[in-house]
Amino acid sequence: MIEIRPVVHVLGWLSILVGLFMAIPAAVDLAAGSPDWIPFAESTCFAVGLGLILSLSTWTRAGAPKLDLRQAFLATILGWILVAGLGALPMLSLGIGFTDALFEAMSGITTTGSTVLMGLDGLPPGLLLWRALLQWIGGIGIIAVAVLILPLLRVGGMQIFKIESSDTSSEKVAGVLATLSLLLAVYAGLTAICAGLYAVFGMSLFDALTHAFSTVSTGGFSTHDASFGHFQSPILHWTGIVFMIAGALPFVLYLRTIRRDRRALLRDSQVRAFLVFMVAVIGLAAVAHSLINDLPFGTALTDAAFNIVSVVTTTGFASQDYTTWGVGAAGLFLVLTFVGGCTGSTSGAIKIFRYQILWRVVRNHVKRLFSPNRVVRPTYQGRVVDDALVLSVMAFLAVFIATVAATFLILALLGLDTLTAFTAAATAVTNVGPGLGPIVGPAGNFAPLPDAAKLALTGAMLAGRLEILALLVIFDRDFWGR
Repeated sequence: MIEIRPVVHVLGWLSILVGLFMAIPAAVDLAAGSPDWIPFAESTCFAVGLGLILSLSTWTRAGAPKLDLRQAFLATILGWILVAGLGALPMLSLGIGFTDALFEAMSGITTTGSTVLMGLDGLPPGLLLWRALLQWIGGIGIIAVAVLILPLLRVGGMQIFKIESSDTSSEKVAGVLATLSLLLAVYAGLTAICAGLYAVFGMSLFDALTHAFSTVSTGGFSTHDASFGHFQSPILHWTGIVFMIAGALPFVLYLRTIRRDRRALLRDSQVRAFLVFMVAVIGLAAVAHSLINDLPFGTALTDAAFNIVSVVTTTGFASQDYTTWGVGAAGLFLVLTFVGGCTGSTSGAIKIFRYQILWRVVRNHVKRLFSPNRVVRPTYQGRVVDDALVLSVMAFLAVFIATVAATFLILALLGLDTLTAFTAAATAVTNVGPGLGPIVGPAGNFAPLPDAAKLALTGAMLAGRLEILALLVIFDRDFWGR
C-alpha cells in the first residue's frame, strides 16, 4: 500500500503556497479600495491554516517525509484538485455557485481558458489578477510534471524526454530542485519580458502583467470580455504571437540553450516540425481570409496568425470570432484544436511529437504492405524508436480519442446540441478554451451550460492536463499495491 503521510505533507505545503499567492490579489484589491480584498484575506487564512495543519501533523523527528515515484504522482493529481478547490473560494464572492467557481478555477490551473464569468471589464482587479495567477501557476506546474514525472511513468511516449534529474529519490533531490529552479527562472524571465513589451506597446501595466501571465502559460484568460480583441494594435497581437509560441516550445531546450548549446531549439526535430506547420497553416489561412473577406493581406495575416497560434498552442485568446471568416473556417479551427505545441511546454492537446511518431509508424506499416519481409524500424532524431515507446503513443492516442468521445456523450445526454457538446468536450480535453457555436465559441461563454455539464468538463480539463493516462493510473489496483 502507498504510504499517504508524505503525500499529505506535500499537499500541506502546497496549500500554504496557494494561500500566500492569494495574499497578492488581496493586497491589490485593498490598494484599489475594493471590498473584495476580504474574501481573498479569508481564503488566504483558510488555505494557510489548512496547510499548517496538514504539514505539521505529518512532520516527524526525522524531518519532512520523502516521496517515492508513486507518492509524487499521487501528490501531483491531488495537488491539482486541491489548488482548484482552494482557488475557487475567492470567486464565491461574485455570487456564483461553487460549481461555477470550481469550473473557473480548474480552467485556470489547467491553463484551459474557458470561462463562466461575464462582465470581466467591471470585475475587481484582485479577482482578474487571481485568474491570471492561477494560469501562471498551472503553467509552471505542468512543465515540472512533463519534465520530471511523466517521463518516468512512460506516459504517452514521454520516456524519450527523460532527463538526468527526472528522479524523485532522495539521492536526486538536489538535481530535481536545481532543474525546477532553472525552469522557473526561464518561465519567469519570459513572463517579465512579455509583460514589459505589452506595456511598452500600449497596454496598461495591469493588463500587461495579467495578459503576460496568460500568454506564457498558454492559458488565455483575459481581463476583458472581448479577450485580446480589446486591443486593436497589431504590434500587441504579434507580441502575443511570439510569446504564445515561446510558451509552446520545450522548456528543457531553453535550459540547454542557456547552458551549452545555442542551437538546441533549432536542431530539435519537434520544434522544426511545429514551426513549419505553423507557417504553412498561417500562410494558407491568411491568403484564404484575405480573398474571401476582401481584406488587405497584412490585416488577414495578423488575424490568421494570432488566432491560429492561439488555438494550436492551446492558449485560447481570440482577437475576433474566427468562425465568421467563411466556409471551412470552423472546420479548420476544430482540427487545429487537436494539434497542440511541443512536449515539455505549457500547451495541451496531443502535441507535435506524437504526430511525428504516428506518421513514422503509419509510413513503415505501408512499406510492409508491399514488402512484408522488410525490416523497418521508426526513428526519431536519429534514434531507433522501440516498441514500448510506440505502444505508449498509440495507447495515449486511443485513450485521448475515447476521452473526448465519452465527454461528448455525457454532454449530449445532458441535453446539449451536437456542435456545443462535441466542441466543448474537445476544447476541455485539449485545454484550448473556446469551442465552436454561439454558446462555447470564441464569442460565447460556458455560463449557460447546466451544472452537471460544467462538472463533466471540469473533470475533462483535469484529465487533459494530466495527459489522461496519468490520471487513469490511480484507478489501477496495482498502483496502490497489494
